[in-house]
Amino acid sequence: MEKIRVFIADDHTLLRSGLRLLIDAQADMEVVGEAGDLAQAKREVAAASPDVLTLDLSMPGAAGMASISLIRRLFPRVRVLVVTMHDDPAYVRTALALGAVGYVVKSAADSELISAIRAVSQGRIFVDAEHAVAPAAATLNSPAAIDSLSAREREVLALVAQGHTNQAAADQLGLSVKTVESHRARLMEKLGLTNRADLTRFAVECGLLDTRPDQEPV
Repeated sequence: MEKIRVFIADDHTLLRSGLRLLIDAQADMEVVGEAGDLAQAKREVAAASPDVLTLDLSMPGAAGMASISLIRRLFPRVRVLVVTMHDDPAYVRTALALGAVGYVVKSAADSELISAIRAVSQGRIFVDAEHAVAPAAATLNSPAAIDSLSAREREVLALVAQGHTNQAAADQLGLSVKTVESHRARLMEKLGLTNRADLTRFAVECGLLDTRPDQEPV
């Protein structure tokens, strides 16, 4: 029987070890590689040729949700299964919009992760009922919505969606943190959005978030 080839990308060594033991204990799957940061994952996934990549969104070098886009563009045949601490349906919406095919929270039972790996390896989407995707808070890819933003608000939106803190966005734009916070509050009010995950999804759908395969995410 051909086994499901799994690559683990997570910066916690103990968690990676636990996942490896769990996955290798299954008769129908095997771990073919692991990485503790996004740069290492980019180097080693091509050689490992996995069927499924379990991806933590908070690794060093990662840019949150933008990491999913990068992995999908670099390795379009690899199925991305997000394994994260973020227990929020809004994050599920964004992850799926960016190309992930599964979403499991780290607090889930071991059996949940194994079921998810099997499901996505067969081309199915896996999201447990507890974190079922809710409707988006804003109408995505809407010209009226994006046109309501000023040029500066679009810049702030793109940086926040890429995973930047308010301070990092302020440094890049040459603004004060208070000014960035003000722009962020106004754009969220205009779009009817309430969190970073929905901001990221909106930015992706409107073409403001571009993570190219030859570039590191910011």
